[in-house]
Amino acid sequence: MMADLKAVAGLGLPQGCIAAGYFRNFVWDALHGYSGRTPLHDVDVLYYDPECREEEAEKEYDARLRVLNPKRAWSVKNQARMHLKNGDSPYGSVEEAMLHWPETATAVGARLDAAGNIEIIAPFGLSDLLELRVRQSPYFHERSIFEGRIREKEWLRIWPRLTVVPPQKDACS
Repeated sequence: MMADLKAVAGLGLPQGCIAAGYFRNFVWDALHGYSGRTPLHDVDVLYYDPECREEEAEKEYDARLRVLNPKRAWSVKNQARMHLKNGDSPYGSVEEAMLHWPETATAVGARLDAAGNIEIIAPFGLSDLLELRVRQSPYFHERSIFEGRIREKEWLRIWPRLTVVPPQKDACS
């Protein structure tokens, strides 16, 4: 993990970090007592650069990371343009973009600071991740997509101790 964090830090991306399943899966594997890691579909690398929102720049960063570690399926995304994909108002940072992800436990990332220390980015905190709770983000309004992710990714089969938190009911409902 440190090698991957160093590789991403070496790109010098503004607010650059590794996030999502990279850490979520690692934590859930550890809390389930698994000796091996659940295979990753990809390694999500986030950054925030409103001055250059060209998708081609992301592909160039992917290529640079593949040179450093070709065994990883790198997926670099500039969060300054992700609001377009999600139909939201523009995000102002990586952390703000993560607020709009489907699950709170997935909205976790890490990066190395200038001194080489690990900095955690977790806009919802770490309790859902560490307590094996799958909760829909309050900023993500598509329950069917949230539930579909759980099914398609087979989280309850892979990590049977997970608890899916039911949707909040409105006080007026």
